[in-house]
Amino acid sequence: AKDYELRQYETAKWVSTVIRGETQKEAMRQGFWKLFHYIQGKNEKEMKIDMTVPVTCLIKSGCTDFKISFFVPFEHQDSPPQPTDLDVFIEEWKAAAIFVRSFGGFASPEKYAEEAEVLARTLRNRGQPFHEDYFYTAGYDSPFKLFNRHNEVWYFKK
Repeated sequence: AKDYELRQYETAKWVSTVIRGETQKEAMRQGFWKLFHYIQGKNEKEMKIDMTVPVTCLIKSGCTDFKISFFVPFEHQDSPPQPTDLDVFIEEWKAAAIFVRSFGGFASPEKYAEEAEVLARTLRNRGQPFHEDYFYTAGYDSPFKLFNRHNEVWYFKK
């Protein structure tokens, strides 16, 4: 479709942390740094791991817990080093079909919510079943990149 795409993702490991009781923007900041320290060597092997994209954030309706995640690079998928920070964990996301809406610019929590609502409305209008009680934000760019930025919102297909 012109306003969204349906992607099939394979089972994969992600490194994640949950930030509770903060604003989405503050949770993203805190979560990003916890995960960044993990890839910079704050793990059992003291191994540096390449930064990957996207950086995702799980948004649940009416919930102030935010799960921020980095994709574990392909070369570490089989055995990612265990985090030494107790707030950071490795998790496996099962294979899934995901509805994706892409947009540019600097994405604020308000912009992500607006784009998610547009995607949800489009999916409902087309009779596409999806998990409506949560969505993911996905950011692909460094905060220093000024132009041609790429952001997404994801809803998992039922």
